[in-house]
Amino acid sequence: MNILEQAEFERLQHVTRRHFLLKCTTGLGAMALGSLMGCNSSGTGKNEDIAALSEPDRNNPLLARASHFAPKAKRVIFLHMAGAPSQLELFDYKPELQKLHAQDCPQSLLEGKRFAFIKGVPKMLGPQAQFKQHGQSGAWISEHLPYFSQVADDVAFLKAMHTDEFNHAPAQLLMQTGNGRLGRPSMGAWVTYGLGSENQNLPGFIVLVSGGKQPDAGKSAYGSGFLPTVYQGVECRSKGDPVLYVSDPKGMNRDLRRHSLDAINQINEQQYQEVGDPEILSRISQYEMAFKMQVSVPEAMDISKEPEYIHQMYGTKPGQAAFANNCLLARRLIERDVRFVQLFHWGWDAHGAGKEEALNFGFMDRCKEVDQPMAALIQDLKQRGLLEETLIVWGGEFGRTPMLENREGKQNPYTGRDHHTEAFTMWMAGGGVKGGVSYGETDEIGYYGVKNKVHVHDLQATILNQLGMNHEKLTYHFQGRNFRLTDVHGRVVRDILA
Repeated sequence: MNILEQAEFERLQHVTRRHFLLKCTTGLGAMALGSLMGCNSSGTGKNEDIAALSEPDRNNPLLARASHFAPKAKRVIFLHMAGAPSQLELFDYKPELQKLHAQDCPQSLLEGKRFAFIKGVPKMLGPQAQFKQHGQSGAWISEHLPYFSQVADDVAFLKAMHTDEFNHAPAQLLMQTGNGRLGRPSMGAWVTYGLGSENQNLPGFIVLVSGGKQPDAGKSAYGSGFLPTVYQGVECRSKGDPVLYVSDPKGMNRDLRRHSLDAINQINEQQYQEVGDPEILSRISQYEMAFKMQVSVPEAMDISKEPEYIHQMYGTKPGQAAFANNCLLARRLIERDVRFVQLFHWGWDAHGAGKEEALNFGFMDRCKEVDQPMAALIQDLKQRGLLEETLIVWGGEFGRTPMLENREGKQNPYTGRDHHTEAFTMWMAGGGVKGGVSYGETDEIGYYGVKNKVHVHDLQATILNQLGMNHEKLTYHFQGRNFRLTDVHGRVVRDILA
């Protein structure tokens, strides 16, 4: 270390090791270390590889920005059914599977395969629901979704989805962050990083959770990863205070809060000028957003002001922590130009080990919880003229097996299916997606995708495409290379696009 570097080291003792390395710009070793820690050639740590997207505004990183090309959708509502609903009881009608019911599973379906719980030779399991065709498209939908059947012509089904992960947390991370391991930014974070938000009084990325639990991947499923933290999802609640700890402490009025915030921001600005850590700017932005949210969030989250016919349409009851309430909240949020709204509904893990995990008990309860509100969401957006510019995505993290789960080689007390990566169904609506379309096919028992398969990365590429972004150009420089949501994969599924 030369004299100049020693002096710099002594001046920055209060700074983290990472930011010291970012400051060191002399010597080949410092350059290499800076690259490993996320610097580009200028040493700023900023991403300079997005040709068509402007850099986030220094003072307001959530300021709306132009997309790569003209978008079909302005906003996204992603309905994630955490636990992975069975496509064979909802959308993928397989009469041939019924003929094989209770027979031993063929060895050809077991050889070389890994399952979460199946051991030995399980029995085949026929569909545990009745199916009918609906709409002009003739979409096969089960009896478990009578409300959703009425909007069959508004959605595009992806019947041959497949993934790389067969356990819940890694599969949820892959679906939401593009990678099955911790540390990557979520889809909503990527979108708000790329496009910003058109509402400066609400977060650009809001998360609503129902079903009593967080998704198995936890808050990492909507985190910001290595992106600045200002882009992470902000969880709001449909029961109680919408956001915890955002209210003023007792004895502090709004004017005093403003003066306190100004003083804190001044200190943070001085620290940024000394250190250059971009996270300090995120901190300033988050303080400002929290101040604005004190007024904007309670108004946006108050569904009690909705007319009675809307409550009847969604099946909502103000004050409850419910999927129905969250669907109505999602509509209210996108009306206010929130860019990305993520709903997680937990409890779809239909193994059969317990009553809540059974296809003929807990699974049916989950269907009743989501059927009416998700159909109402489509209908409501459509009647308000918002569906064309809002992309709705529905699905779980993987599918379920055509065979009965026999946990550790023993029959479960209830009827259920194991995790399955090879085939599952998701659907999309609005946002420039064709309605009344069924894309992809599985084999006669729903085990493999045999036509027009869609990988998770393809879905992500398609979502970004509808927002006007090229998934290969939406990148962020980190640890010496450019990262993106779709990693090095992904293709846009153009056959379902209007």
